[in-house]
Amino acid sequence: MDRVTTANGELVLRRSGGHFEIVSNGTFLMDTRDGASERLLVDAAVDTLTNPAPRTGLRVLVGGLGVGFSLGAALARPEVGAVAVVEREAPVIAWQRGPLAPFSGHALDDPRVALVHRDLVEWAFEDGDAGAYDALCLDIDNGPDWTVTESNTSLYGAAGLRALRAKLAPGGVLAVWSAAASPAFEARLAEVFGDVAVREVPVRVPRGVPDVVFLAR
Repeated sequence: MDRVTTANGELVLRRSGGHFEIVSNGTFLMDTRDGASERLLVDAAVDTLTNPAPRTGLRVLVGGLGVGFSLGAALARPEVGAVAVVEREAPVIAWQRGPLAPFSGHALDDPRVALVHRDLVEWAFEDGDAGAYDALCLDIDNGPDWTVTESNTSLYGAAGLRALRAKLAPGGVLAVWSAAASPAFEARLAEVFGDVAVREVPVRVPRGVPDVVFLAR
């Protein structure tokens, strides 16, 4: 469907039957076939914030636009009042305004959404936005141990996690999607946040290994 060279390499939008796939530098990133774990990324964060006491007007940041499943899930939650979505790649934004729009429910047209065309790693390490969000829901890599670009690795170290924690309001939640478990990352989360939970999501064969959502509060 499209092939674009960006500062971070090649991005491809590919059609497979009735579905779409995004490929970065030859590595499969995501597709539109399921989306269960991408939605769980947001739902688990919101559930953590609203249990046991209901809350409304939650401020959520989605890191990585992808095919739009996570953004759509955030807007579907009545507890969420505003969503910022950070995406560094202009082609991904263009695709979401085009053939991928139905998979998010045309979310970029929703007035509750603020689109931030930035590198999430740069945004994380900048001053500002301290305590601005109740939840950060991040899905920019295949996991903390399998990053799309080398520059993303700093986000998953202790310094990156502390920077992310500073963006959260008291009691806020950091949710991180991963294509596999990562005991070392889970241990770093515990050191920085204290309260950590891990949710597994079964995936289609043949890969078989469950997706993982890390939740740190």
